[in-house]
Amino acid sequence: MELFKGKTVIVSGGAEGIGFAVAQAVGREGMNVVIADISPDTLATAEATLNEQGIPVLALTADARSEADWDRVADAALERFGAIHALMNNAGVGGGGSSGPIEDHSAEDWRWTIDVNLMGVVFGMKSVVPHIKAAGGGWIVNVASMAGMNGFPYGGAYNATKLAVAGLSEGWSMELAPFDIHVAALCPGFVRTRIYLSDRVRPSDYDDSHRELIVSDDDLDPETMATGLSNEVKNGIDPDLLAARVIESLQTKDTYIFTHPSFRDGVRERYAMIDQCFESAATSPLVGGVISSGSIPDLFK
Repeated sequence: MELFKGKTVIVSGGAEGIGFAVAQAVGREGMNVVIADISPDTLATAEATLNEQGIPVLALTADARSEADWDRVADAALERFGAIHALMNNAGVGGGGSSGPIEDHSAEDWRWTIDVNLMGVVFGMKSVVPHIKAAGGGWIVNVASMAGMNGFPYGGAYNATKLAVAGLSEGWSMELAPFDIHVAALCPGFVRTRIYLSDRVRPSDYDDSHRELIVSDDDLDPETMATGLSNEVKNGIDPDLLAARVIESLQTKDTYIFTHPSFRDGVRERYAMIDQCFESAATSPLVGGVISSGSIPDLFK
């Protein structure tokens, strides 16, 4: 199946960072690109750039948290380009609202991160998958993170949502394969984006009075920058390199798209720990003899 040329993709959070880089990359491969983003100003700049490159583009202001917005974006994409063949669920937030000590996380912090990082993906799938099925198949990339492979200390809501997106993508990969739809979870390491400044787009319907917001680099304490994850992000790989890797992985139908092979040892350690826990269960006098007829995925084959 042709993956790019003459096909149409919807990219949420498509006005900058990873989303915009992938929009450019697949546009150069011949795709029609629909970019949706919550920030009108950034969206206008992205649209102008894609137009200058001769990439067919439709730019729409939309909130990934809204199922109605997703339906509106899908309808507009169909009206403009006639069909939808691909989806990149990229919109996401990080920063202070999704990380830090558990006792510092308010219910509002959890709700905001889950609404964008998890429910935004769910609504994107719910709205767009039927159209990809109608088009005869295609591909979907859901942006998780290496946090979707290894939970990390103080990861909080970010950990929860990225682990969820990775697990959902595995299940959707099996569910949608009969429809010739390839589903992949993108699990990058550090990428040079502004995700650590996510507070700049935090909607006012989430109370943030309990904490100090970071909406620009000027708000970051230099000592924190020297040791924190935000500094790793600022020194991460270029989004254009990640975009090229996405295209490469789609061509080889990887279920997981990795960008940092150096994280492999950490993932291997995690699975060694999991295997050891299974060994503990196997030698348990309580459950050691419990036998199932097959794995959960086997039940759906």
